[in-house]
This record gives sequence, structure tokens and C-alpha cells, in this order.
Amino acid sequence: MPLGNALLELTASSEQILFEEAQEFEAFLNYLWESYSFDFTGYKRPSLMRRVQQRMEVIAIASYSDYINYLKKSPEEATLLFESLPVNCTAFFRDQQVWDEIATEIIPQIIANKSSDELIKVWSAGCATGEEAYTLAILLIEALGIEQFKQRVKIYATDASQEAIYQARQGSYSRNQVVGIPPGLLAKYFEQIDQRYSFRQDLRRRIIFAQSNLLQDAPISKVDLLVCRNTLIYFNLEGQLRALVRLHFGLRDSGFLVLGRSESPTATTGSALFSPVNQQQRIFTRVPKACTPKLFLKAFHQQKYKLPTQGIYSVAS
Repeated sequence: MPLGNALLELTASSEQILFEEAQEFEAFLNYLWESYSFDFTGYKRPSLMRRVQQRMEVIAIASYSDYINYLKKSPEEATLLFESLPVNCTAFFRDQQVWDEIATEIIPQIIANKSSDELIKVWSAGCATGEEAYTLAILLIEALGIEQFKQRVKIYATDASQEAIYQARQGSYSRNQVVGIPPGLLAKYFEQIDQRYSFRQDLRRRIIFAQSNLLQDAPISKVDLLVCRNTLIYFNLEGQLRALVRLHFGLRDSGFLVLGRSESPTATTGSALFSPVNQQQRIFTRVPKACTPKLFLKAFHQQKYKLPTQGIYSVAS
């Protein structure tokens, strides 16, 4: 057989194998949707497949159909699987320049636009183990003072991972985890117990941690400052658009959105919804009445899970 024809045949065979694997994986995701009401349609497939396969390797299962059978027989496995899927990478004051901008420009604007007794609502979406939420609390206390913070501020911190939320509620971190906190702030807001540092209990009461899926559950509403950093990167374009519409819905008209360094609303993911305040630091403000009814329905309407058709599905999507 000529080399060219052999390569074409090999390519076609490889594409068929990839498509068949993709179909099996989508059937697996459909099982998770029907059995656990967890919708992964908005997530990028390569990283999602890789994490599921890593979990399958741990329990020595090779096929998605066998994994479904295992899940049916071992209900506790679902918890272990879901805990392995989110990516909980975070740190106190991660990307210092972003937090400097929030402290010197954004928080003062929020305070200036409110009366002295008006509630300030903050949402850390995709908060992982809580470092970002506690960083926000520190900046707000520094700006308002402890008493005003206790009276006026509510910080909502959400993540899809139940285990991450549990850890966040404890507010306890190792020496390595608090290295990004300036020594003065560490001494002021944390209590050292043995080799761990715990965020002050009296201040922790203003932070509400809850398990929540950004693409499925109702967003927090009337938010002044919404920080959602390094979460959109795990969604495909459809998932990013759905998330951004939900974030737009959650913000007040004058509210601010902070995204991760490699994240930004684009023409295909809702650039009309937000106006840049500081493009370099990925800080935006909500554009009022920018969300059309069609976009709103696309973001909030839960459709029945559909398997992809050959030719439009790619494992590299």
C-alpha cells in the first residue's frame, strides 16, 4: 500500500477511535447528569476526560461503561469522583498587582457610592479553599475598619467542591499557605495555633461559604464586587458564555467583576456584557441592560443532555 494511502487510513482509523471514545465519554457524562444532576456540558473535554481517567486508574477500571456499573454498586465513589474534578489552585494575595488595584481603586469607589450604613455584598465565585475570600475580607476591613466591616459587609464564597468548602470554613492554613500574607496583616487577622494559622473567628462570621455550581445553581444577586479568577478557563466557549451571563445577572449596575489573568469576555463569550475598568488587571464593570432575553435563556435554561454527533465533536475542544 502506498505510504500516502496508509497514512490516510491510519488517520481515519484514529479519528474513528477518538470519536468512539468521545461518544462513550458523553454517555458517561449523561449518566452523571441523570443520576446526580451534575451538568458537565460547559466544561472543556480534554481536562475533564483526563481527570476522570485518573480516577478510573486508581480503582483499576478501563472503560466508562464499567465505571458506570461501579458507581451503581459503590455510591461512595461518586463523592470521590466529584472531589477529583474541580481544580482548587489558589493563594492569599495571588497576583499582588490585582489586589493592589482592588484595594486602592475598586473598594474606595464602592464605599464612596454607598451611604454609611448601606450593605456591601461581595462574591468569591470558585473560591476553592477560601484564600481569596479571606483576602477580600482583609482588604475590606483595612478600608472600613473592623466595626464597619462587621456591620456592613457580607462575603459569599462558593465552589463546586464540597471538600474545598469544608476546608474554607475552617479558615486554618499551614505556614506555607500563608507566605503571601504581609507579616503585619498575618499577625492582625490570624491566630497561630501550633504550626497553623486560623483567620479570626469574630471576622469569619461575615463570610458565608456554600457549595454551588456556577453553571447550574442560582447566582448571588445585587453584588458590588464579584471575583471569579481562574475558573472560566476550565469551561468551553458555551460554558464561559453561560457563566458570564450569570455573573452579569449577579452584579449591580455599578458592580465590578474581576477575572483571572488569562480570562476576558470576548465577542463569543459576552464582551457586550462588561466594560473594562483595568484591562491589564482583568477588572470590568457591568453594562446595564446588556443581557438579551436569548442570552438569559441560554444561561439559565437547563436543557436535556444531548449526545454529540460525529463531525462536530472533538476531544481537543
